Amino acid sequence: MESWAKHPVLYEVNTWVWLWELSRKYRRPVFLRNVPAEEWDSVADLRVDAVWLMGIWERSPAGRRVALANEGLREEFRRALPDYTLGDVIGSAYCVRRYRVDEHLGGPEGLAEARKKLADRGIRLILDFVPNHLAIDHPWVFEHPEYFIQGNKEDLTRASGEFFEAGGRILAHGRDPYFPPWQDVGQLNAFHPGLRQDAIETACDIASQCDGMRCDMAMLLINEIFEKAWGPRTGVKPEEEYWRKLIPAVRTRFPDVLFIAESYWDLEWELQQQGFDLCYDKRLYDRLVHDTAESVRLHLLADLTYQERLLRFIENHDEPRAASTFSPQKQRAAAITIGTLPGAKLFHEGQVEGRKVKLPVFLCRRPEEPADSDLQAFYRKLLRTIDAPSLRGGHWQLCERHGWPDNQSFVNLVAWCWRREEERYLVAVNLSDRSVQCRVRLPWDDLKGHLWCLWDIFMEKAYDRDGSEMVDPGLYVDIRPWGFHFLKWQSCG
Repeated sequence: MESWAKHPVLYEVNTWVWLWELSRKYRRPVFLRNVPAEEWDSVADLRVDAVWLMGIWERSPAGRRVALANEGLREEFRRALPDYTLGDVIGSAYCVRRYRVDEHLGGPEGLAEARKKLADRGIRLILDFVPNHLAIDHPWVFEHPEYFIQGNKEDLTRASGEFFEAGGRILAHGRDPYFPPWQDVGQLNAFHPGLRQDAIETACDIASQCDGMRCDMAMLLINEIFEKAWGPRTGVKPEEEYWRKLIPAVRTRFPDVLFIAESYWDLEWELQQQGFDLCYDKRLYDRLVHDTAESVRLHLLADLTYQERLLRFIENHDEPRAASTFSPQKQRAAAITIGTLPGAKLFHEGQVEGRKVKLPVFLCRRPEEPADSDLQAFYRKLLRTIDAPSLRGGHWQLCERHGWPDNQSFVNLVAWCWRREEERYLVAVNLSDRSVQCRVRLPWDDLKGHLWCLWDIFMEKAYDRDGSEMVDPGLYVDIRPWGFHFLKWQSCG
């Protein structure tokens, strides 16, 4: 295949659940090696560049026992799947016992076959790398306990929920400094030189099986963050950053592998500088959920080279389902927004169908939910439309918009345009529950002196507009609450 697209579209699949449902659908066991061709064709029909098979690594039996003993988790399981049984609890996808494809999914041979089937359809494969922690029964816990943050008997007595004993050593449970520890995993010491070297080998082994890696909680491995979280327990802080060492080392052997950072706390720029190709744009997600259109517009004023290395989303396995977070019209406005911005776009399996239940990553089964056929039609049209050359590799610009002294509703609208040679698009989105009337200025002087036909892709309606007016004072738009225009330029002769 050719190199990665400039603005790739990614599709996250909860692998265990997906295969469970396919097994039920076809009334026979379905593993990665024997997924029916029509199912891969269905994925390809979405026009995505890569599939992220989430949760393929071997789950931890010890981690499963910890999960089943946790009343808070059991309550979460009941909310998501009221009829769940013990057999539905398989342990966390991010409590990795070994970086080997779980035999319940078909093992390494099954993954190799799935990768081939995807490649035959021009689709790349993304897998998880979890650098911060490993299962409490991972072989390193016993073979290399020095790779983990160390504790002592006093720690175990004082904070038993934060430490555990294994092989005669007291080790820390993994954690994010702002949340309680994850008691099914041990905390790796990112400063330990032996751990860093073995992490490189692990990442290379993963890279040999895929085309890209989504690196879980990548910001926790930044030297300053890690030192602040663990203090003197880390030992001597290395001069070199973890990712500045690991990413180039992997790329000496696998030069085309894509590195994706799950990132928070506004550390996207820092992680980009440390070598990541793409970083989660959680800030945009939060603005779309909670803030105003103006906050979104200000977010989009960032340098374009930075924005092109962000991963936009309105749903993934860590966030609530979009259909449960947004109203139907607001979800469409948010999806149009993330789908037509520069950078990568992530869509989550079930998002297209309108699923509302956020499934814990500990479960292998989810509840039945009726598909929203109208939403499916919307997403399929969106995914086909953004497959256009201009929206894949064209030049993106944020557009100015303005109103009148007695009508300032323009502040609720955000607009941008794309151009590649003569192919042009304008996207204008009303990110509010009030109607907007305003003018949007187009940045293309060569529109002047010509009449243009603008085709609204979703409304399936054409508008004839004067090019000079579109440049100054601007294209007049009147958009309903949470509405949008997705316009493609056509010459009227």
